[in-house]
Amino acid sequence: MKKIAVISAILEEPEKCQKEFNEVVASFKGIIRGRMGIPFEEGISVISITVIGELNDINSLTGKLGNIPHVLVKTSISKKEISV
Repeated sequence: MKKIAVISAILEEPEKCQKEFNEVVASFKGIIRGRMGIPFEEGISVISITVIGELNDINSLTGKLGNIPHVLVKTSISKKEISV
């Protein structure tokens, strides 16, 4: 069964990590339903990604993003399972 999740990411130095971040996100395009990014003048970007997928896929995406230097990640996963 699939779950809905929101992955929140802070890119502390976007110029150093944005390319790798976008490549990882693109490799999971099958589970991504929406993405919103807000760049701040202070040199930080905040990105929110909404996904629907198997728990293993959500955790894999979160882990890969969290392993990128200068990227902080938190994920909220729904308790309710859905069938899509």
